[in-house]
Amino acid sequence: MPAENAPAAGNLDDDDYPAYTMGRAADVLGTTPAFLRALGEAELITPLRSEGGHRRYSRRQLRVAARARELVDQGTPIEAACRIISLEDQLDDALRANRDMRRRLGERGTDT
Repeated sequence: MPAENAPAAGNLDDDDYPAYTMGRAADVLGTTPAFLRALGEAELITPLRSEGGHRRYSRRQLRVAARARELVDQGTPIEAACRIISLEDQLDDALRANRDMRRRLGERGTDT
C-alpha cells in the first residue's frame, strides 16, 4: 500500500508524515500561521498539501521551524535565519559524509 494511503496509525513514528495543520503547527510552535507561510516563501520548509489544498506539516518541518523561530526571537531577520539553517544543514551533511568516508577508509586499511 502506498505511503499516502497507509493507515494513520502506521505513520505515528514517521518524522516526515504531514500530521499537523497550519493552525496546529503554529500553536505547537507558539507562533503565527504568517510565520509558517514566511518560512515556506523563503523555501526553508515546503509543507505538503491536503486534498483540499491546506498546508500540512511534519514533525521534521516543525523542528526546522522551531529553530527558525529561535533565531528570529534572538533578533535575526527571517531571511538570515533561513540561510543560517540551510548552512547548518549543509554542514551536518558534509560532516556526516566525512565521517562515513573516514570509516570506509579505515575499514579498507584493515583489509590489507
